[in-house]
Amino acid sequence: MTHRNPRRAFLPIWLQLLLGVLRHRPDRAIAVAYWYLTRRFVRARNRLHEAAAELLPAYKTWISLVEYAEFEEFLAGEPATDRVGRPRFSLVLHAPAWTSDAALDRTLASIYHQTCPDWNVIVTGQLQQGAVAAPQITHLPLAGPDRAGALRPALATASGDFVIIVPPDAMLPAWALARYQQAAEEAPGAAIFYGDEDVIDDAGRRVQPWFKPLWNSELILAQDYMSNACAITTPLARAVGAIPQELAGCAGYALLLAATMRPGADVRHVAHVLCHLPDAPGRDDQGARLRAVARHVEAEHGSAEAGPFGTIRVRWPLPDPAPTVTIIVPTRDRVELLEACIGSLLRETRYPHYDVVVVDNQSVEPRTHAWFEAISAETRVSVLRYDHSYNYSAINNFAAARARGAYLCMLNNDTEIIDGAWLGELMRYATRPGVGAVGAKLLYDDRSIQHAGVVMGLGNAAGHAHRALPDDEQGYFAFAHCAHHASAVTAACLVVERAKFEAVGGFDETHLQIAYNDVDLCLKLERAGWRNIYAPQAVLIHHESKSRGLDTSPQHVKRYMRELAVLQERWATTEIVDPMHHPRLDRSSETYRIRL
Repeated sequence: MTHRNPRRAFLPIWLQLLLGVLRHRPDRAIAVAYWYLTRRFVRARNRLHEAAAELLPAYKTWISLVEYAEFEEFLAGEPATDRVGRPRFSLVLHAPAWTSDAALDRTLASIYHQTCPDWNVIVTGQLQQGAVAAPQITHLPLAGPDRAGALRPALATASGDFVIIVPPDAMLPAWALARYQQAAEEAPGAAIFYGDEDVIDDAGRRVQPWFKPLWNSELILAQDYMSNACAITTPLARAVGAIPQELAGCAGYALLLAATMRPGADVRHVAHVLCHLPDAPGRDDQGARLRAVARHVEAEHGSAEAGPFGTIRVRWPLPDPAPTVTIIVPTRDRVELLEACIGSLLRETRYPHYDVVVVDNQSVEPRTHAWFEAISAETRVSVLRYDHSYNYSAINNFAAARARGAYLCMLNNDTEIIDGAWLGELMRYATRPGVGAVGAKLLYDDRSIQHAGVVMGLGNAAGHAHRALPDDEQGYFAFAHCAHHASAVTAACLVVERAKFEAVGGFDETHLQIAYNDVDLCLKLERAGWRNIYAPQAVLIHHESKSRGLDTSPQHVKRYMRELAVLQERWATTEIVDPMHHPRLDRSSETYRIRL
């Protein structure tokens, strides 16, 4: 693929989008204009973005209107000559015999066209004579297809400050090395840099952009979201460069995984598309990655297994004996929901040491009180009375102060247990060093996703990522199916050590009585130094808000808006970009679409 010259946009981007929408759907354009003229600017912007995403080829539009203009601006600010002391790069390509000359030529051509001249290339493998004859290229004619065996001599030959392992059929955009160079100069102590990527389809078009999250030490175990053309300091790469033969199918990932886990390794994300990959199914060796992760976690007595959509699932060990957990279930009547929740919990849960506290918040129906009396005969269940007006934060704080367990599990009464491993899977993470709150994957009745981690900044507040994605679909690069550090998780099903809950003051029952109290709790845990985890291995059904109704209903909206204002002011949610999101993605969407 060759790069067109960057084109400067002569019209504002919003106007170009509006003209595009006007051409295809004038009714949508008129609606946008109406909201703008009536000074509802946020609504006008959101409607414009929605219409553009539906009607225009979003990524092609973004490349044309945003990426090339940014690159032109970037080039204009680059110094023309003085490059003394700037980082240099050694690019390593392993080309086994089956690598086509055409693919290798395209890869090398993309390197030749870099705007940054500070590079050299090391090609390993058996190639045709003269195929890589150029002053900046070193050829190491190593036999066989073994990338792992070729890596050590290539690293020994590298003369650059950074090593970049490039797949032999990948292409680098012209700005890739310059962007890495800029990032390295801005963060001189960082050891690893990685960028975003996309796919080149059979017609030569750029598709499937992967705008990636920040460094996430749990996510990198679940999937390889970093290794394609990432930059690692040469000393660090050499220090971990002995890759065993059994990991040859993922040598770059194995090297990166070992490098990121070195104490003090500073990993930085460069938020630009820095690698193009061909649309080649099967290029990822999940089996090799599974072996790499298993080797990595065995030192902590963990194990690994294959997950859906090419992901890897780590099973961290539970302490022996397993800690006690008190499951707190607030309720007010709606006994049919409560029966389903508690009945499925007692019937299905395999975790050995738990008790259940049902918190009665002024139930009035005789059937409910009859159920309370009957369930009290179950030794694992107790009923606690909370005779005050509904305040979710206060109810849970009240129960937590009286809990017997070393860990707390907040559980909504409109959830159902469908997998007996749920609590054990949450506790595998909750008992890990440095972990705060742990949340489950929650599904609607139709088995679409209700919760797969909370992303800060969505809607200028906090939103549930991947909401409504069918659970049997991959979604945005399988994030919903990967365990990862999350800014927050929902208290519809949340586990946290009681001592940590108490250390941050529990839920805010004064200012966040009903909405966003779980988000606030998680952010307080994070501020105190603990990381929150989304654990998709734990799966429950959540009949969302069937008990108390929606926050946006007329009787709740004033209270909700007050609590939203508290969240926004306390945590700057109108400004932040969540570590699991990206500045290129639309903050008004929970489905990870491009922001135009």
